Amino acid sequence: MSAPRQVFIAVIGAGGVGKAFLSQLSTLAAKLSQSPTTPTTLSLLYLATSKKALHSPSYDGFPLSSWESSLQSSTTAPLALPQLAEYLNESPAKVVLVDNTSNQSVADAYPSFLSKGISIVTPNKKAFSGSYDLWKSIFTAARNGSGTGGYVYHESSVGAGLPVISTLNDLVDTGDQVLKIEGVFSGTMSFLFNSFQPTTGGGGKFSAEVTNAKDKGYTEPDARDDLNGLDVARKLTILARLAGLPIESPTSFPVQSLIPQELESCTSGDDFLARLPEFDGKMDALKQEAEKEGKVVRFVGSVDVPGQKVKVGLEKFDLGHPIAALKGSDNIIAFYTERYGDNPLIIQGAGAGGDVTAMGVTADLVKVLRLLQ
Repeated sequence: MSAPRQVFIAVIGAGGVGKAFLSQLSTLAAKLSQSPTTPTTLSLLYLATSKKALHSPSYDGFPLSSWESSLQSSTTAPLALPQLAEYLNESPAKVVLVDNTSNQSVADAYPSFLSKGISIVTPNKKAFSGSYDLWKSIFTAARNGSGTGGYVYHESSVGAGLPVISTLNDLVDTGDQVLKIEGVFSGTMSFLFNSFQPTTGGGGKFSAEVTNAKDKGYTEPDARDDLNGLDVARKLTILARLAGLPIESPTSFPVQSLIPQELESCTSGDDFLARLPEFDGKMDALKQEAEKEGKVVRFVGSVDVPGQKVKVGLEKFDLGHPIAALKGSDNIIAFYTERYGDNPLIIQGAGAGGDVTAMGVTADLVKVLRLLQ
């Protein structure tokens, strides 16, 4: 048995995903400390929300069992990102930074953390779907890119805990030719259209289904943040880049917004929802048109790799198609490749939620810990 080793964990974000991650980290730490081959001590070195932080200048770490009460009573402000990078860089053991936010400023700082040998695991889509220059900077610095710095993994930036990115990377790394990626990439949009036009027929008015999805907690606080298609566009940008396409940004290809032009100037999400019923007729017409063809309408994204085309929007599918038959808020992603031919490799399951998103982050942390040995 080798000597015990220590790895420090720094966490930014303690909301829904952050909380679930810290709970899973506690379980993982207990398990790794008992490893018969390489016992590992995981120490929570730093934990920050936007307003306060747990920070130990002497690198002592904080008990995982009581982080919530410790953070609540903390009067320490979070470190500025350059200060945090210096603090982690000077730590006496290896450090993994876990970014559980969707913050662009944190994402922009990834190259500086990575170049100092600090590894990163994150569900933050903005780091990998922002400018192509940021993407290149991250993977130029990362050891699992072309650099010599820390490792970076971001499975949960697409499909929460579903193994979408790792599967795509495996296909590409083993020399398969990815031809097309297609699917429902948003739990919100999945739930919304499965309710609006079930394969069994019926369904409510579009505006009523949007309100229902919001009331059930499936949408963002402002439903327009889902309906504008940008969340799906970010995920498609990430997958297209991993498949080898130099996509400039999530706004550099066609993205269909379901926000009527006349409502783009609404001052609030509530104002928008109050006026949305005025436009139910348009969505009803789409539904009826699909019904006449024996199809249903779904909100999908697709990447045509040889054609170098990415698009996001409404498409019609036969009732027997896997995308049409999706239930609840599940995601489905189909990889059409040379190896898989006409029968795509399909990944399907819960694509949203704190626990499953955190599971993807924790699984990425396990990968990094293995590499750091």
